[in-house]
Formats: sequence, C-alpha cells, structure tokens
Amino acid sequence: MIYAIIAVALVLLIVIYAIATYNGFVKLNNTVKEAFSTMDVYLIKRWDLIPNLVETVKGYAKHEKETLSEVIELRNSSYDKMSSNEKVDVNNKLTQGLSKLMAIAEAYPDLKANTNFQELQKELSKIEEDIANARKYYNGAVKTLNNKVQMFPSNIFAGIFGFKEQEMFEAAEEERKNVKVQF
Repeated sequence: MIYAIIAVALVLLIVIYAIATYNGFVKLNNTVKEAFSTMDVYLIKRWDLIPNLVETVKGYAKHEKETLSEVIELRNSSYDKMSSNEKVDVNNKLTQGLSKLMAIAEAYPDLKANTNFQELQKELSKIEEDIANARKYYNGAVKTLNNKVQMFPSNIFAGIFGFKEQEMFEAAEEERKNVKVQF
C-alpha cells in the first residue's frame, strides 16, 4: 500500500515537472519570437530606407554600378515571404553592401555635403543602433531558450515536446574584420 502511494506521488511529481517545463519552453519560445519581431521592425525600417539611399548615391556615383546593383538586388527580394533565417542572412549581406555604399560616399565630397544624403545617413545610423540593441535582446532570449533546451533534465523534455535550439543573430564575417584607416 505504501509503495503504491509513493509510486503515485512520484508519477504526480514527474507530471507536474513536465507541465512546468513545457510551460517554461512555451514562454521562452514566445520570448524569442517577440524578440525577433522587435528586431524585424528595425530591419524593415532599414529595408525601406535603402532605395532612397541608393537613389541619392546613384546620382553622384554613376560608375559604382556593381555595388549599387548588389544592394538593389538584395533589397528587391520579397522580404515578407522570407523565413527568419533568410531575413538574417539577407540583412547580413545588406549590412556589407551598405558599408560599401558608405565607403563610396566618402569618395564623393559633393555627396557627403548633400543634405538629403546627410539626413538619410543619420536615419540609417539611428536604425543601425536600434538593430544592434534589438539583436542583443534577441540573442539574450535565444541564449536562455538554448540553455534550457541543452541542460539536464529539461533537455529530455525538450526532445519529447519538440523544442529545438535557435540560431543567434551573429555578425557577418565582414563586420568582424578590423577597419583599415588611412590618411
């Protein structure tokens, strides 16, 4: 009789732990989705700013077609139909393209002095700052979820319930290189 009570209590504890663990995974998963959505808002703002920036640069840097074409091609992708991972990949490539675009602008004093370009550059700078902050929040949420997915004993329940690790939003290889400054 006592063994039956202990067995029932043990099963009950496991069920309660499983329910609490599942709810914890749901909460963390929703936090990751919310964090990505927050970051996505800023990525879309940058996405919408790019055509204006490219058009402004295009008038001054007609012979820089390769860089302009690369940025335009990336921008013409259908953003709303991309998966989260595709959005991250395209935005990493766009970051590289925008860096090249800003480097081109440095070579054209008239462009740098253009009021429209200056305003677009300020707006882009603010958006990039917002994206960086949103990336930190997203990566923090992903880290918390990934820890729970990987750590024992919650990793057992992650497998049972189908929760998987998420990818961090990492800087592209180009962004990691030292900036070369020449005078």
